[in-house]
Amino acid sequence: MSAFDLELAALTPVVRQVPDWFPPSSRVMPSLADAQRYCRRLATGHYENFPLVSLLLPRNLHQHFFNVYAFCRWADDLGDETGDPARSLELLGWWRKELEDCYAGECRHPVFVALKPTMDEFNLPINLFADLISAFEQDQTLREYQTEEQLLDYCTRSANPVGRIVLQLCRQATPRNCEWSDAICTGLQLANFWQDVARDLDIGRIYLPAEHRDSFQVSRDDLLARRTTSGFIELMTFEVARSRDLFHRGLPLIEHLPGRLQIDIDLFARGGLCILDRIERIGYRVLERRPVVTKRDAFVLLMKSIGSALVRRFRF
Repeated sequence: MSAFDLELAALTPVVRQVPDWFPPSSRVMPSLADAQRYCRRLATGHYENFPLVSLLLPRNLHQHFFNVYAFCRWADDLGDETGDPARSLELLGWWRKELEDCYAGECRHPVFVALKPTMDEFNLPINLFADLISAFEQDQTLREYQTEEQLLDYCTRSANPVGRIVLQLCRQATPRNCEWSDAICTGLQLANFWQDVARDLDIGRIYLPAEHRDSFQVSRDDLLARRTTSGFIELMTFEVARSRDLFHRGLPLIEHLPGRLQIDIDLFARGGLCILDRIERIGYRVLERRPVVTKRDAFVLLMKSIGSALVRRFRF
């Protein structure tokens, strides 16, 4: 595959690129330079928060983050964009096999050609990537969560690996830092769920655990009918408070990180807390309207994160 082909492919939704790579024997392995260019174009063309965050990270880490992002983008789209759970499971199984082959030293897809040196340089364990794939696979078969334990297990695989990969890339993956990172990542995943209760209902998913709904007398029929009952308001108040507590449990991580990485993680945490604040501001009525974090909010959060970093620097 030529460099020009990879440039064009990076601008195409990944699910439309699948026929070019499945089965895996259908393409010749690209060069490392071409593969890195592909991941860079894919990341800078499709991400949301990543452009801002990447500016806060050391330049020598940018390509490594592009490579990780590209892996996550492909896994996410294979899980969510095919419109067919059976097809998604088949393709996610292929993606898992490509991952396993990559760790065995055989790379075909440009994402894995670019990602392999990153995996080797930073000693990234395969389970961090395999867990992400398993979460996307679970999305194809489990549409409604019954218990808090079940939901948190999902977050452990869908969100926490990303934070741990970031710590690995920045060489800060101590056991204590990973524990704090897990709290922030789980909090952010849950904040996104509570922000998107109505959107998830539209695609047949319910992340509010049935055991919590039962405690506040919120029936499944209430949810499907988009009824904002007093019980639903109490349920969302409960979920938001528990999610906010997770962020606060993870915040000590920030002061234990170096330099600009403090701003990066602080910004993620503030972004999640801002989502929770917006949910509270609309009276927890997320079935009626989606709370949003505006560009102005994002700028204010960035300024606060930078300000906090400066205060910490001069304080110590």
